[in-house]
Parts: sequence; structure tokens; C-alpha cells
Amino acid sequence: MNKEQTYITDEETINCQKVADVFAELYESEDLLVLNAGRYGFVKLQYYNIQFGFDTAYIFVDSRSLFNDLWREWLYTQLLNLASGTPMEDMDYKDIFKCLPKEKQKELFDMKICFSEQTGIENLLLEKSEQPLDLLEDLP
Repeated sequence: MNKEQTYITDEETINCQKVADVFAELYESEDLLVLNAGRYGFVKLQYYNIQFGFDTAYIFVDSRSLFNDLWREWLYTQLLNLASGTPMEDMDYKDIFKCLPKEKQKELFDMKICFSEQTGIENLLLEKSEQPLDLLEDLP
């Protein structure tokens, strides 16, 4: 069987490591780990169970995909924390976001900009002209 395989480039290895480092705080608060898997890219492991190990594994070979995925994880964590113990607790992510005051929506959006700037990767830098409601595109 001759399947074409995709490997990560040296440049993307460096960029993915920068992204993984920026979101390192997330790993401590969530059941999540991002590891460099050499030429195969970066692996995001989630939902650890002592008996069976990690439930899910996702492979990333480009920094933009890794950034977007880790950004969503960070945003979901923030939204769940904000909704905890409130009537929003049973809402989906989009509805929680819509219920937040505009200032809080902007604060969350500004963190996306902050994270993108922290990576130092040119193609990840976000425009400040984007609107907080643009985040809704990222939510399920």
C-alpha cells in the first residue's frame, strides 16, 4: 500500500512549538496536552483516563490549525467558567457568548489578539478591526 504521507516542515515545527508554548497555561486547567511528535507534527491529547490513557488524539502539521484549535479550547473553557452556576449553564457556547455583556465579549476577543501576538508568527496576527461577534464563527 503506497499512501502519501504529510509531514511537518521545519518552519512549521518551530511555529507550532511557539503556539503550544503560548497556550501552556491551558494544559494545567484542562485535561489536555500538546506534544511535539517529530516529523509527524504536533499531537493534542485530550480526556485522560488512568485506565485507558487519552481518549482523543489530533495531529497538527501547521501552526494556524493548531492555534485555532487551542484558541477554541481556551474560549470554551472561559465560557464554561463564566456560565457555571448561572442560568447559562445548560446553554451552548454561542448562546453563552451572546448573553455576555459586550465588554466581556470584547475582552475575550482581545485575548485572541493577545495570544496571536504572543506567538510572534506573522500569518497568525489578527486584525484589531475584526469584531468580537466574529468569534461566533468559531463556536459550535
